[in-house]
Amino acid sequence: MSDSIFTKILKGEIPSDIIIQTDDLFVIKDINPKAKTHLLIITKEEIPTLNDLPSNSDIPSKAVELAKRIANEMLEKPEYKLQINVGKNAGQEVFHIHFHFLSKFKLKSTV
Repeated sequence: MSDSIFTKILKGEIPSDIIIQTDDLFVIKDINPKAKTHLLIITKEEIPTLNDLPSNSDIPSKAVELAKRIANEMLEKPEYKLQINVGKNAGQEVFHIHFHFLSKFKLKSTV
């Protein structure tokens, strides 16, 4: 299996500005934004869908905590939507777990 576009970004094979990263996650701007601020919170480990995570995984809670951090530290006003698409028929286009962070408010800074 070849690396996903997100894995290639993380490896530096495809240019992108990583806004923030933790041990398990990294954040980039969506190249086709659906809101004033549209970020992707992506797992560093290439896992196809949320359904492929072990039931004891803490990735979802870590993504929520990172979203809260981004909202509180980077947005003009901390209001946002956090969305994850699971499977092709639910709108998932890249089969590497990622959460869409969308807000009608602009980023005020980087963390």
